[in-house]
Amino acid sequence: MLCNNPVIPSPQSTRGKDCVCELQNSDPAFPENKLKNVEFTTSKCIGNITSEKMTEIDRLVLGLQHRIWQLLDNVSMLEKEDNGNLYAAVSLRIIELELAEIQDLLDKLNRTTNNYQLLSGQTAAELQDMEETMVELEKFDHTQVMVKERENQRVKRDLDRCKDVINSTTPASTLSPGHCGLGRMVNVSGPRTYSLTVYGTSYTFGAWGRDAKPAPGDENKYWLVVLSSSNVHGNFIRQYSSMSTITLGIGPTDTYISSSNPTTNTIQGPNMVMYGNALYYNCYNTHSVCQFNLTTRSVSTVALPNDAGFNNKFPFAHLGATYTYTDMDFATDESGVYVIYATTSNFGNVMISKVETSNPPVLNQTWSTSLHKRTVTNTFMVCGVLYATRYLDKEIEEIFYSYDTKTNEERYDLKIHIKKMQTNIKYMNYNPRDQLLYVYSDAYIVTYETMFQEVH
Repeated sequence: MLCNNPVIPSPQSTRGKDCVCELQNSDPAFPENKLKNVEFTTSKCIGNITSEKMTEIDRLVLGLQHRIWQLLDNVSMLEKEDNGNLYAAVSLRIIELELAEIQDLLDKLNRTTNNYQLLSGQTAAELQDMEETMVELEKFDHTQVMVKERENQRVKRDLDRCKDVINSTTPASTLSPGHCGLGRMVNVSGPRTYSLTVYGTSYTFGAWGRDAKPAPGDENKYWLVVLSSSNVHGNFIRQYSSMSTITLGIGPTDTYISSSNPTTNTIQGPNMVMYGNALYYNCYNTHSVCQFNLTTRSVSTVALPNDAGFNNKFPFAHLGATYTYTDMDFATDESGVYVIYATTSNFGNVMISKVETSNPPVLNQTWSTSLHKRTVTNTFMVCGVLYATRYLDKEIEEIFYSYDTKTNEERYDLKIHIKKMQTNIKYMNYNPRDQLLYVYSDAYIVTYETMFQEVH
């Protein structure tokens, strides 16, 4: 901006000491249309490249691998039947159909790969054009604001990568309740993932998630437990290497607590958590907490107070249903493991006890609340704060209550809605590693994102 041709005002001017300038802009006009083109191209790229597309090839390859394994099994069976009878002919027809399905999968994989190669080339060209345009636009930025912003973004990315490395190689930190820095929960979005397991709709009660404090090398594992006996009891933990494999049901590893189901120290009820390579759950037919170590395959226990409910004395419920054998709930947060239950001395209201994850486990500090357990459908912990849900209707579950173990403050007015994909949520737990809610809902496994607001 230049000031040309200064004009001295006349003596009659009321602002005789002012200098009047003709202002002229010496800079070329900012090419706003080019910036809009960059914004449009960016939006198009975001629409073309989604998380679903990024994992589509992985899903196709895993599905193809699964079908090939199945074909090999059928071929082996056919070889044993090689007696020329009608049954062998039927088996040949089945194998013929499976080969056709595998060919269809291969064709789809080829088409998808070709489409992605074309998309990758187009995207690379568009990114190159955007980069050249942004370099040109930066020339208009004389104060170097954009240059500094770009440098700040690079430093932030480096810090995020460093955090990821630390989180993946070190145990979860043990913070005191209420000191996680997340603030208060204000919303739940999603679902982020939604899928049946390999069991289909066979088992409507179960649990799943990730270890809140995984051993090195197990950071990407997911675990699944189905209550395979009467929708009440379970005796093994199934583990998968990734989200893709648990969704497709490929390559599981099963670890059995006992060959019998149910029996002493097997799982009772759908509420459980994984922490430090150990599963915490309600021991069969007792008011005790079981800790099953997956490495040593040993069980240690600790008893709740004698008047604690079990065997459907204080289950989760709503007006339309009772969630059987949910007297004990388990939760993980940034500081460890909790057990949530009710006692007769507290009039059936919710109690919270911190579980020290030693071997054997030990009950530590306990908090009493005024929340009646039968009015609740699920609970979970975040940063030392207990959250409770209730059933509103077939489509909505509501987080309506919280209890802060640091301040002993209770609230009944949260009104945070969760959009359900199925009618009943049988299991819910928060994982501090990814800040997701892991939900088992009428045989479906679901995740939701949690949102927080800093409290000033």
